[in-house]
Amino acid sequence: MEMTEDESKEGAADLATRLRLLLDVAIAETGSEPTYSQLASFLRERGVNLSRSRWTYMVNGHRYVRDRVLFEGLADYFGVDAAFLIGEEDAPMPAKVRAQLELVRSMRAAKVKSYAARTLGDISPEALAAISRFLDEEVAHT
Repeated sequence: MEMTEDESKEGAADLATRLRLLLDVAIAETGSEPTYSQLASFLRERGVNLSRSRWTYMVNGHRYVRDRVLFEGLADYFGVDAAFLIGEEDAPMPAKVRAQLELVRSMRAAKVKSYAARTLGDISPEALAAISRFLDEEVAHT
């Protein structure tokens, strides 16, 4: 079945989002972002070719890619199920990706709490506590 141009753009954006999430997790785990050379070398050892331009347009969402062998190789590199990278509807989000997203949300909520405390300096402790509870609940529900 052929994809429409809009579906193709949406697919490319979704893939880019998943790849960037995996890159963020890798940074959190190792302290640095995997380089194109590291990825290409890992894949080459598995018989999969990834050109620099293809990687660039995949990670930036410029073109939709459907290459199961490539996705399986990238999934192996990042230690996740290929179904997540492929974007299968029933594929669960990997636990380490979910944990990273929760950490980012918590950090953002903490920044908002800190900003509120500084900005609303004369606010009552009860009101500040209510704002904190609201933000914590929002983080828990997302």
